[in-house]
Amino acid sequence: MSGKARAGWRQRLVRLKPRDRTELGLLLGGIAILFLVFVFIRLASEVVEGETQGFDKKILLALRNPADLSRPIGPAWMVGAALDITALGSATVLGLTVLIVGGFLLLQGLWRRAIFVVVATLGGMFINGALKQLFQRPRPDVVPHLREVMTMSFPSGHALQSAVVYLTLGALSMHIAHRRLTRLYCMAVAMVATALVGASRIYLGVHYPTDVLAGWLIGLSWALLCWMIERGLERQTGLKRERAEAEAKARADNANKAT
Repeated sequence: MSGKARAGWRQRLVRLKPRDRTELGLLLGGIAILFLVFVFIRLASEVVEGETQGFDKKILLALRNPADLSRPIGPAWMVGAALDITALGSATVLGLTVLIVGGFLLLQGLWRRAIFVVVATLGGMFINGALKQLFQRPRPDVVPHLREVMTMSFPSGHALQSAVVYLTLGALSMHIAHRRLTRLYCMAVAMVATALVGASRIYLGVHYPTDVLAGWLIGLSWALLCWMIERGLERQTGLKRERAEAEAKARADNANKAT
């Protein structure tokens, strides 16, 4: 696409009213969710049929020392770093993060956004548990685990929950921030944190790569859906405010004409 064509599209977007831009965003978000869910269904079917097992094992083995599979590749400090990073996706850390952010939003009077964060997190927990019970995929036995695990493998709960929480908080921060660079920074931090948590699960040998990919897909889908619902409610509130302002203006005009 030429520079002139891109400039033309930007001008059209700028001319859109805020309400029209919101509707366009909701439409694109809906399309993205359908695509992500479709990819997840295809991936899940391949996992159930065992088609991804060879790929998964190859990646896990590539991350270990061939002479000693209990030792991952890289310097010794990387194991500690991976354990620290993977804790960012634990239920304890994510739960504390949501409580702290939710409390801050409530103190600021932003109760709807606080509810939005809590509901998104609880919904992600429910989806994660339901999918694990549905697929019942055992944990990898290709390499020794570098961290104790107790639940099923597919999808990765750390990947799913970190995607839900961090991307939701990133979207919320973008909504609050005023500068475009700040908005990009907020979402970039959320995406990097989500990616690092998922990668740490593979490095520690507690998840297959397809487990993590599935967690990312579902987590992003749910975060997008929650964002769309929140924006839709905000749009309805804006429409009600516009109607109230228009009715008040009409009453004021009628009162002026009567006098």
